[in-house]
Amino acid sequence: MAVLPIVTIPDPILRKISDPVERVDDAVVKLMDDMLETMYAAPGVGLAAVQVGILKRIIVLDTAKDDAPPNPIAMANPELVALGSTTRVHEEGCLSIPDVHVDIERPATATVRFIDRHGKQQEMAVDGLLATAVQHEIDHLDGHLIIDFLSRLKRDMVIRKFKKQTRDLRD
Repeated sequence: MAVLPIVTIPDPILRKISDPVERVDDAVVKLMDDMLETMYAAPGVGLAAVQVGILKRIIVLDTAKDDAPPNPIAMANPELVALGSTTRVHEEGCLSIPDVHVDIERPATATVRFIDRHGKQQEMAVDGLLATAVQHEIDHLDGHLIIDFLSRLKRDMVIRKFKKQTRDLRD
């Protein structure tokens, strides 16, 4: 397994729509494992393949609390098939937008359909932090970021800050 470099804004790949996974083969499983290692090293609770520069509909998650054993989940072609009627507000961060946190209101529960690491179709009911994380990562697969929930003024300020950091690194 390997820790992969994480793509950050303003890289335009983060706005692209990811392609479906044709089949879960050894290369996809290796990518899932590398993504999990990258997510744990960052550290984060979720990661989409686009965040490591790969436009495939793959996400990994682990929302286990610090004192609980790891509970890694890997999903290919995840899709939300149901959203709960109650919502929750959660302060979300993103590994592709370091040090930025946004309060986002999302459904508190959801049902997600996906293909697991063994190539089997699965359906899972999720709630709480896991529901938030699944929705956040699926947003990535569709080219959406947490800053899209901000006002245009605040979003532009964040983007300008990261563009300046990128320029400063090149100089």
